[in-house]
Amino acid sequence: MFYREAGQFKTTYQADSQILPIRQDRIGIATLLAFAFLVVPLIASPYAFSAILIPFLIFALAALGLNILTGYAGQLSLGTAAFMAVGAFAAYNFILRVPGIPVLVAFILGGLCAAAVGIVFGLPSLRIRGFYLAAATLATQFFVVWCLTKIRWFTNYSSSGVITAQKITIFGYSFDTPASKYLLTLGIVCVMAVLAKNMIRSNVGRSWMAVRDMDVAAEVIGFRPMRTKLLAFAVSSFYCGVAGALYAYAYLGTVEPEAYSLDLSFRILFMIIIGGVGSILGSFLGAAFIVLLPIWLNMFAHALGLPTSVASNLELMVFGALIIFFLIVEPHGLARLWQIAKEKLRLWPFPY
Repeated sequence: MFYREAGQFKTTYQADSQILPIRQDRIGIATLLAFAFLVVPLIASPYAFSAILIPFLIFALAALGLNILTGYAGQLSLGTAAFMAVGAFAAYNFILRVPGIPVLVAFILGGLCAAAVGIVFGLPSLRIRGFYLAAATLATQFFVVWCLTKIRWFTNYSSSGVITAQKITIFGYSFDTPASKYLLTLGIVCVMAVLAKNMIRSNVGRSWMAVRDMDVAAEVIGFRPMRTKLLAFAVSSFYCGVAGALYAYAYLGTVEPEAYSLDLSFRILFMIIIGGVGSILGSFLGAAFIVLLPIWLNMFAHALGLPTSVASNLELMVFGALIIFFLIVEPHGLARLWQIAKEKLRLWPFPY
């Protein structure tokens, strides 16, 4: 009787020890969201909204889209900025050519157009992988930017190719201040992050991870690699397309092909490498790090009296060193480091 009760107590204790961290994580997320929605709009300056918070949220959404494709489905892509450009230009043309269309509907349609382009350029993933797939997606980057530059219909026959984005108006309310654009971007990012989290936990996410680990074994147990890979390209491109529309309307205020260059694709790739491949939290941590690092380096350079050229080169060197560090020392990035630190703090000061 004693052993039965002891075993029951041990099982109950193990279950409680597993449930408690989940509850703590949910409480922490709820507190963070309450702070982001209620406190930040009251204390942040317009510069913080325009230069830090809004680009951080947009890049986090784009990194989340790339993480779905690369981290969970195992398909390397270097054309993230191209899918963002498709979403931005599609949203612009929908608002321009369809009278009375809601802005949010235009953003969704822009994401769907990016998803269609992602499916088309994801077809090579059925035959090639690794470096060759990365080269194919790199061709996507150059082809999309070339089309947007040469086909003047996309830019409404603008002579300069740089067009002003329309105002964001939803239900008669105009989002024209940095704080209002921040709240709109935060709401969209939160909804899409929750959808991505649930998608990863579903059968779709398990099929992505099965194909990522071993596609032949995944096909043997019943997953269809063609459908799984193309779905990953579609969902990833949809997220990047919505992020591209927000990038044009909430951050830049203009729609131009040069804003979605290859440098932006590599920057988003660096975000998931530093933040953590195959981690939703890593997308946000990597975006925050990439957005804040240039600001920190500029402050450090000005404190030392270094010229601007040295500061820009210092930024490139730090980026390269951090990527090498995380690829060798901690491939799971900042998300894994945060998880380790959280587990140690939860057990401290009694590690046994």
